[in-house]
Amino acid sequence: MGGEYSKSWISYYRNGGMLMEHLKLHFDPPLQGSFDLVELNFLFVFQVNCPGCFFYGIPVFNALYNQFKNDISFFGLSTAFEDFEYNNEENTLSLLQNQKIVGETKKALASQGYEQYPQRIDFPVAMDSVASGDFDIEKEAKELCLMNPNYKIWPEYDKQLMYEKVLNYLKTMKKISKTFTLNQLRGTPSFIIFDDQYRIMHEWVGHRDPREIKELLEQSLESVG
Repeated sequence: MGGEYSKSWISYYRNGGMLMEHLKLHFDPPLQGSFDLVELNFLFVFQVNCPGCFFYGIPVFNALYNQFKNDISFFGLSTAFEDFEYNNEENTLSLLQNQKIVGETKKALASQGYEQYPQRIDFPVAMDSVASGDFDIEKEAKELCLMNPNYKIWPEYDKQLMYEKVLNYLKTMKKISKTFTLNQLRGTPSFIIFDDQYRIMHEWVGHRDPREIKELLEQSLESVG
């Protein structure tokens, strides 16, 4: 239902507290608009069954999109780390086309007097690619291990131990959302600013003052300009 990712199957690895180097972005054909990789890009990862994404994430991202869309490529990615029966393409498309809401989001907005989402989503949106039971589990486990920047220099015993833990976890999953899982995102809404080499410049999950985000985007534009 949004918020912090409830699974603790692997530590949230960062290089000495710094961000992971590159974004692994996987998505299905866009449901609205298109994503064009440019010098500066802004990714918003949400779930349709995540009230916080609707009360905070979408309004903020919408406003920033309309302010910076001529200079920055914005992209919304509908994902799922739980509640796949709600967080799916059908419900995302209904949201985009008819402003229809479902699950906990519907309950939360109904308490505010809304039967549907009160604003239009302007930015491009696609679904996170889902790998189901036939995905290459060994390949995915290896990719996840490599998200730890120190993995390559670990002793072989430690490498194998981590690999087996990740592999055993993935074996319990009937499906995974690839962008969410391979980047070890912590929950929704998540925000990622990255350049044209998919190098992550800034990343956070949850609420952040819109004025701070605006300033961060302006600084990021200067750094890539």
